[in-house]
Amino acid sequence: MQAPWLELLNWWFGEGASAAEIARQKQGLWFGYRAEQDAEARQRFGELTDKAQAGELDAWAQSPQGWLALVLLLDQLPRMIYRGTAQAFAGDERALQLVRDGMAHGGDVLLAPIQRVFIYLVLEHAENLSMQDLAVQQFELLLSIASADEQKLFGEFLDFAERHRSVIARFGRFPHRNSALGRDSSEAERAFLAEPGSRF
Repeated sequence: MQAPWLELLNWWFGEGASAAEIARQKQGLWFGYRAEQDAEARQRFGELTDKAQAGELDAWAQSPQGWLALVLLLDQLPRMIYRGTAQAFAGDERALQLVRDGMAHGGDVLLAPIQRVFIYLVLEHAENLSMQDLAVQQFELLLSIASADEQKLFGEFLDFAERHRSVIARFGRFPHRNSALGRDSSEAERAFLAEPGSRF
């Protein structure tokens, strides 16, 4: 019997042989918006996402690959399934605790670098400057161990982390979440949101 998280990991990472190949195949899924992708995520993994948020899949964390899949269900999948609503961020605290616990035991280094990206993205999603600092440190580490032909890819991940950190350093939160979370935006945040590239 195959592991219950295998279908999700195969969908998320595909079958590329290298990080660069995987990213070429999957970057649109990871960082692009298409309504049909969100619908597929909801249809195939909506029930698992809800179970993860309810704490029903915590046993997955006992395996490195299960831990990774659980993190995806708490952090990435809700952003697709519940896009534009407060529920898109409902798994963030659980994901952050899961990541911090796993990293404390070295669980992240048991994963391939391209998989570790999605562990460290949880830190990057935190509205907490110390977590943002840690995210940047981890992406710097990934860049330092990347092969020559993958420097550009991991450099882009690091740049994205640095941009996230700068927003938290400036505002203490992500202004683009304010509407979904029912938060009032300050005048400075409204001006920032009018700038191109301000919404991650």
